Amino acid sequence: MSKGADKHQGRLSELNDFGKDLARRCKSHCELCADHGVKLVIHEVPPVPKQPNFDHCIFICETCEGQINKPKTLDANHWRCLNTSIWSDVPAVQIMSVLVAKTLAPTTDFAAELLDQIYLDDEQQQWLADAEQDLAKKK
Repeated sequence: MSKGADKHQGRLSELNDFGKDLARRCKSHCELCADHGVKLVIHEVPPVPKQPNFDHCIFICETCEGQINKPKTLDANHWRCLNTSIWSDVPAVQIMSVLVAKTLAPTTDFAAELLDQIYLDDEQQQWLADAEQDLAKKK
């Protein structure tokens, strides 16, 4: 295998080590839409650190993962779950919820209203700004 593939496999292995702790934290429910009984995947909330960091990881269903990775496919009805997840005690869940809400806000009233209500402390605001900057680079 190439060095890049080896590096990627190593990162995936490190992320998979977080699986049990993430499953415990979310009680095997998607941390964004609360779906259960479905396959959950580890999603790293941007900006992705060089070394996998548990605090930057969320456990989400494949539906949420697919829509996050392809924002043009966002189904506004699916994301009504943001009404709950945006208030999560887990900062990574809250940041990801705000990022999705910001994507939906121009065309979806409930997302715009949520953004008007949410309060982020200074550390979370910095994380959000860094995440938006990181995502803008990838466009």
